Amino acid sequence: MTLSLAFSPCPNDTFVFHALAHGLVPGAPAFDVTYADVDVTNTAAERGEFDLVKVSYAALPWLLDQYTLLPCGGALGRGCGPLVLVKDQAITSLEGRTVAVPGDRTTAYLLMRLWSAGAPPKRVEIVPFAEIMPAVAKGQFDAGLVIHEARFTFQRHGLHALADLGEWWEGDTGLPIPLGAIIAHRDRVDPEQATAWIKESVRQAWADPARSRDYVLAHAQEMEQSVVDQHIGLYVNEFTSSLGPDGHAAVDALLTRAAAEGLVPATPLVGA
Repeated sequence: MTLSLAFSPCPNDTFVFHALAHGLVPGAPAFDVTYADVDVTNTAAERGEFDLVKVSYAALPWLLDQYTLLPCGGALGRGCGPLVLVKDQAITSLEGRTVAVPGDRTTAYLLMRLWSAGAPPKRVEIVPFAEIMPAVAKGQFDAGLVIHEARFTFQRHGLHALADLGEWWEGDTGLPIPLGAIIAHRDRVDPEQATAWIKESVRQAWADPARSRDYVLAHAQEMEQSVVDQHIGLYVNEFTSSLGPDGHAAVDALLTRAAAEGLVPATPLVGA
């Protein structure tokens, strides 16, 4: 049996899934791996295309009829939120502005919509993640919404942080920020087995970080080892191994608040 597995080429995902993708987890099946940005996996999951897939927590309301949320392998944390970047430091809000975002069902975009509700942008355009900072630097957009390693490299593009949406979320809720989720197709994957496979993959990643280094670097958009290490250190944490009560509370808080604002369909609580 071969299952399909999809996640991003970002260092946190390749680090976490190295063992599972390479047949190093005892008892796990072989996997056909697809690497894609989260906006692509969000859309593909809505069509039921993958057996195991990394998606945005913001996309869960459209996916939980086909998929089960797994309590491990995802990306949550503190101090790791999306950033709203600008070139012109005179810009103090998004009201009336044009903004590039990495996807319309990403957690980053949902957070931006919640944060800017009182002063929304004039126009929002979906732009591939790797193109957002260069486009803002060239003046094609007033602002850009970025995630992942952009947190460590945006200054190189002459950009400035208008807002740290993770800081805003944590300050407002006291909870970690829920970014990426791992979900299993209800008809094709046993969620308890999948949870065990992923937990073992995470355990192996932490036990021998050097083992996955070449694989991680081969897929990283930012090739510098120091940035890769920072990225993994920030996004692979205790919530990767287990959502736990705080992780579940964070997901429920995000989706409940978004539903109350009419931004996503009402979603059952994910449970502890």
